[in-house]
Amino acid sequence: MALRDKYEWLIGTRYLRSGHRRGFLSFITGISIVGLALGVAVLVIVMSVMNGFEQELRARILSVTSHATVTGTDETLPNWREAQTHSLEMPGVTAVAPYIESQAMLTAGTRMAGTLLRGVDPEAEAHLQGLAGVMKVGTLDDLVKGGWRVVLGETLAAELGVKVGDSVVIMVPKGTVTPAGFVPQTRRFTVSGLFASGMYDYDHGLAVVNVTDAARLLRMGDVMSGVRLQLADPLAAPQVAQELAQRLGGTYLVGDWTRVHANFFRSIQMTKSMLFVILSMIVGIAAFNIVATLVMVVKEKEGDIAILRTLGAGPANILRMFGVQGASIGLAGVAAGIALGALISMNLETLVHGLERLLGTRFLDASVYLMSDLPAQVRAHDVLKVAVVALLLCLLATLYPAWRGARVLPAEALRHD
Repeated sequence: MALRDKYEWLIGTRYLRSGHRRGFLSFITGISIVGLALGVAVLVIVMSVMNGFEQELRARILSVTSHATVTGTDETLPNWREAQTHSLEMPGVTAVAPYIESQAMLTAGTRMAGTLLRGVDPEAEAHLQGLAGVMKVGTLDDLVKGGWRVVLGETLAAELGVKVGDSVVIMVPKGTVTPAGFVPQTRRFTVSGLFASGMYDYDHGLAVVNVTDAARLLRMGDVMSGVRLQLADPLAAPQVAQELAQRLGGTYLVGDWTRVHANFFRSIQMTKSMLFVILSMIVGIAAFNIVATLVMVVKEKEGDIAILRTLGAGPANILRMFGVQGASIGLAGVAAGIALGALISMNLETLVHGLERLLGTRFLDASVYLMSDLPAQVRAHDVLKVAVVALLLCLLATLYPAWRGARVLPAEALRHD
């Protein structure tokens, strides 16, 4: 390090200390660092919560929905075996299972609830990493052919007031036209299991039965609604779906989970971007505390600046000297904020649950926010983005006070000394 750079560094860092109590940060400098650290910490926490929410939402959606599906143009798939064979030949497809889906009405006593009825093949479903992994009571293997059994979401079961072993009546939009009017097809099922995906929409709106029982109830014969695909990489679903659609031709419809739930993730990304911009303004306000700090330092040190100027220091040297001081405050505040934000983010669920127990309330209603937990995931590129933006704001805030210090005239500053 050159001698000139060394004295600029030494004086710049020396001005961080109070002139009255050597060795301690001045009060105003400490306030600037604390304010900047809190702003950065809030930004890191919010970004981490949005990341965790997105990841958790994706994982819960994929636990009960398909990575991709192949259906017919009229919502049925007569030649589903052919589609299943072609799908298994696709690179990246690890498992395929036929399914039937239809809207249905469930009744238990005087209680009633609308739901999506899904018929699955338990043997084929075992190869899909989905619903089997979120079963709380019973297994999908209990859905034996001809057993007329049903697996319900925990929220749906609670609304109907039923538990495992109880009976529910399933009514589907298929039936017979009689002189008295349309009579829907109904069948009594026994509840054999419960699942909990953590997604209110599914836990409240999905009932699962054996695919053969569903076909008999809906009078579909050997026809399926479609086939579900399990992929090695769920994020590659759009590309795999496009390639499979080209291979199968125009008589099939190929969809993937990113299209079905596109609005969810688009809104999350939009919200994340908006929050980043808004909270960056808060960081900017905290960063501009540096302006007040350095202006006061410049005013207090005008005599020192004048002496340095008479000894040969130029305006550029003074500018760099106060730039070092502002950058040091920024680095300290950003580093402390990132550390605090990351620490809180990694323990956020524990902190929230503890606060809920202390206050005796629930902050997140699953029926509104889709989940009852507040997950957080700290991502390196988000932390880097926060650090870069905060440091740039700090350097910007340093420019004016450093410029004022560089413009101090030695003769005027020393006139009364």
